[in-house]
Amino acid sequence: MDLFNLLRDAAPVMLTGAGYTLVFAIASMVGGLALGFPAAVMRMSPYALLRWPATLYVSVMRGTPLLVQIFVIYYGLPSIGIEFTPVTAGVLALSLNAGAYLSESLRGAIDSIGIGQWRASFSLGLGYWQTLGHIVLPQALRVAVPSMSNTLISLIKDTSLVSVITMTELMLSTKEVIATTFRPLPLYIAAAAIYWCMSLAFEAVQRRAERRLNRAHQ
Repeated sequence: MDLFNLLRDAAPVMLTGAGYTLVFAIASMVGGLALGFPAAVMRMSPYALLRWPATLYVSVMRGTPLLVQIFVIYYGLPSIGIEFTPVTAGVLALSLNAGAYLSESLRGAIDSIGIGQWRASFSLGLGYWQTLGHIVLPQALRVAVPSMSNTLISLIKDTSLVSVITMTELMLSTKEVIATTFRPLPLYIAAAAIYWCMSLAFEAVQRRAERRLNRAHQ
């Protein structure tokens, strides 16, 4: 009964934090797509002036820890006059990090579409961007959905890192409850269960999206 009462009392605070976690993860996913798609297209460009900056961005974001990126944005940039709120810094760091991984997912998916699709489209008089938007991307999206969904699920878990800059989400809410109850084990397990449930929900959405895209393709 003592454990039940503990979890019941902690539930409102932790579920509020979980709601913030979902909002931050989805916002970061949208931001990541906004960065990842142009980066993918730039990396496939024959022009080195476009390809190199995108390659450098992807390499830096994938080759450094997300926690370090958060510290650089929130604690480092103010030293040169660029300052963000915790929420802005957290979403920006997550978006930049996710964008690098999403760009690779999209680039791989676009590369998987045979060159014959491009040639057939060009022979019909369509330009590069028309071919990309109307012919290639609809097919590539079906290939990219699983890896893009994995990135979103990872984002849900990665939001726990932004608690270090006092950004309110599930992990920080859990720590606040622990600070008043001094019962870390059951509360951390409860937080893990909430993260797991959110991941399961997005896995179900992923499977549904895959079935619909496969059905449309067939």
